[in-house]
Amino acid sequence: MEKAKRIKELRESTGMNRKEFCDYFDIPYRTVTEWERGMRHAPDYVIRLLEYYIGMEKLVKEKEMSKHS
Repeated sequence: MEKAKRIKELRESTGMNRKEFCDYFDIPYRTVTEWERGMRHAPDYVIRLLEYYIGMEKLVKEKEMSKHS
């Protein structure tokens, strides 16, 4: 998958806009913008770390939600 598309999909999967995403992950806004537009390429390890972290956060939220059900 194209890196620019993957970064955008990851961000959108969080429900965050670009500014919120950048603030949350402490990544400069311009960097994420350039990644999403394909002007620069995110390193593979950054994409893997974002995938892992976002996935783990979702699991935590699902577990917390199921505790309250």
